[in-house]
Amino acid sequence: MGFFENFSLWGGGFPGSLLPFLFVLTIVVFFHELGHFLIARLCGVRVLVFSVGFGPEIVGFNDRHGTRWKISAVPLGGYVKFFGDEDAASTPDHNAVSTMTAAERRESFHHQSVGKRAAIVAAGPFANFILAILIFAAIFVFYGKPSTSARIDGIQPESAAAAAGFQPGDVVVSINGRPIQTFSEMQRVVSTSAGQELAVTVDRGGARLDLKATPTLREMKDNFGNTHRIGVLGISRSMAPTDAQHEKVGVLPALGMGVSETWFVIERTMSYLGGVIVGSEKADQLGGPIRIAQVSGQVATVGFVALMNLAAILSVSIGLLNLFPVPLLDGGHLLFYAIEAVRGKPLSERAQEMGFRIGLALVVMLMIFATFNDIIHLAAS
Repeated sequence: MGFFENFSLWGGGFPGSLLPFLFVLTIVVFFHELGHFLIARLCGVRVLVFSVGFGPEIVGFNDRHGTRWKISAVPLGGYVKFFGDEDAASTPDHNAVSTMTAAERRESFHHQSVGKRAAIVAAGPFANFILAILIFAAIFVFYGKPSTSARIDGIQPESAAAAAGFQPGDVVVSINGRPIQTFSEMQRVVSTSAGQELAVTVDRGGARLDLKATPTLREMKDNFGNTHRIGVLGISRSMAPTDAQHEKVGVLPALGMGVSETWFVIERTMSYLGGVIVGSEKADQLGGPIRIAQVSGQVATVGFVALMNLAAILSVSIGLLNLFPVPLLDGGHLLFYAIEAVRGKPLSERAQEMGFRIGLALVVMLMIFATFNDIIHLAAS
């Protein structure tokens, strides 16, 4: 089952960006393909090849089931090739499929029921979500959860917070009915709500007050000089020792927090893409090959934990990307299977071929657009 990646080797300082980029990419690709592989084996499908990367093989071995495990020369993704596939995109080899014996059909991917094929295809993206949950959970277990209370220490003049009536010492309790426990939770809501009126409940000296605030869109630079457009209220957090804490997290709570972190990435990604479609967000924030490599190198300078956090975020994003109903991606295969389930028979070979051509065109256009964004971003930095 082919795996699409918007990655390139041409970003960042070499090898400062390349090595962290390949490390993160290999983890994400391996788990994506492992999802396909494990469910295929569970369904009795013979797996011919498990490859990390494309192109000529660098090193590999055969397991006792006859699967060729290998690392290939072009580290831009990976694939699992099933019995009956013609290529890495899981296109059926029609000549081979039509002449299979009854025993071979039981091991062929394309002779499985719609439900089994759908499960095998969906397993890749969902393996990415599981990987992200486990990485986030491991970070919480081994490093805990540092946090600062949602107490406001300062308010910028003529800011959205000043206009809304916030005062120093206010503690944010909830936003739009969502409980807020830490300053970072409040930042997450505010940063993704530029131009949207928020109903904020604060605790002021023991009394609850309801305020209305609309975050202002502002361009902010991170520690690496990258520019981000986010919503801001114009408030600063309290740095008093009594407002800062470092919470130890057990395994089960950490898994729950890992699920929450993963869902936040999904929610934020879908919100941004929806904003691009309706015109409320600019598409120049779509990161492509060069920027991902650049960010990998930048994050690696912070430390291993930050790099793994990036791996989790990328794993979620790639899992989500692969679920988009675009032929050539996993979501496109799932779309075809859904149509097959409704019709009671698969689409014609010509219809599927045309779908894959359209999907390839869309994927190539997305890669070109994202790479163009990256070049503009580098030129401006």
